[in-house]
Amino acid sequence: MRNERRALLRNADFTRYILARFLGSLAVQMQTVAVGWQVYEITRRPLDLGLIGLSQFLPFVLLILPAGHYADTRDRRRIIAGCYVLLLLCALLLLAFSWHRLRSAWPVFGIMTLFGVARAFAMPASQALLPNLVDREHFGTAIAFNSSLWQVSTIAGPALGGLLYLAGATAVYATVATLLAVSLVMLAMLRRGGDASAAASTAPLDRHALLEGLRFVRGRRPVLGAISLDLFAVLFGGATALLPVYAADVLHVGPSGLGWLRAAPGVGAALTGVVLGVLPVTRRVGHWMFGGVIVFGFATLVFGVSTSLWISLAALTVLGAGDMVSVYIRHLLVQLETPDEIRGRVSAVNSVFIGASNELGEFESGFVAAWVGAIPAVVIGGGATLFVALAWTRLFPELWRMDRFPDQEE
Repeated sequence: MRNERRALLRNADFTRYILARFLGSLAVQMQTVAVGWQVYEITRRPLDLGLIGLSQFLPFVLLILPAGHYADTRDRRRIIAGCYVLLLLCALLLLAFSWHRLRSAWPVFGIMTLFGVARAFAMPASQALLPNLVDREHFGTAIAFNSSLWQVSTIAGPALGGLLYLAGATAVYATVATLLAVSLVMLAMLRRGGDASAAASTAPLDRHALLEGLRFVRGRRPVLGAISLDLFAVLFGGATALLPVYAADVLHVGPSGLGWLRAAPGVGAALTGVVLGVLPVTRRVGHWMFGGVIVFGFATLVFGVSTSLWISLAALTVLGAGDMVSVYIRHLLVQLETPDEIRGRVSAVNSVFIGASNELGEFESGFVAAWVGAIPAVVIGGGATLFVALAWTRLFPELWRMDRFPDQEE
């Protein structure tokens, strides 16, 4: 395992890629903290926190299938680099609005819509590019390594964002723009992995091509079960959209405290990612995946009723650990089952489910919180997550009984 990690780090393109992703993720996490606190500080309405997610989700869900087609028929490196240019533009616009003392949330919703466009094209291209940068025998280690580094960004990013916010939103957005610019330079240095074949590059964008990924996922019930389980579990159980409410009105810890609350799931996920990199899941795959979702649901319930900062941080840490287990298994299952020529389109379908669970889940949390209050909304979500996990064991028994990944079956 140690030799595999050394071989990966000697791969210059893989190293550049994960460093660019790390810095980009760090920037996005910092931006998320600043946007959430800034909007709630201006409006004091939980529903507006949900609208941040909805404004990202709508362009995402409309564009993600064409984005998957382009990830299979165009240079994936250029697609990702173009998306980072758009992310950089979003950061600069947020910086400009904050510099002019933003007093309305609507410009932020507009910028987040543009952000959703960038994510729609970036997610399938990024997921499809990684297997092209490493050898197949190193792929599991590469996923764990990449996921762990990404989770580190979810720890450091929110914490840094919360601390920098004490100097003002402009300080956060200026730092975000700088990090994205550095990431863009690293992506421009990639030399392999993104070229589409001549035949693929001329493939028409028609209904058959757009729906290829959906047909593939529908025909692989374990894959369908895995990504739909993640969709509904995070859709109902996602409490992160309401963290500004908890930081301001429940725990009374301010923007720096919000940063630590945002960072806590990343701590649990990063530690779990390190363990999975050393001791990868090879047996009882289905049980491990469902176990991760169940832990996620119980941790959400504990966080929802907590009025102690330390208990809340512990619950969010455990939440992140459970989520990391299910994400790791789902990602490996999808990538190992998918041929490279349609990997972008299948990754797009996977991204639809992820985007729906995250951004649409944020809207759902904000809407329910506006109706019944933040604490009941989180508790209801945690209970719904546990119900989904139980229901999916019956709806997808083959996923529940899965012992090994496809390439490990004897």
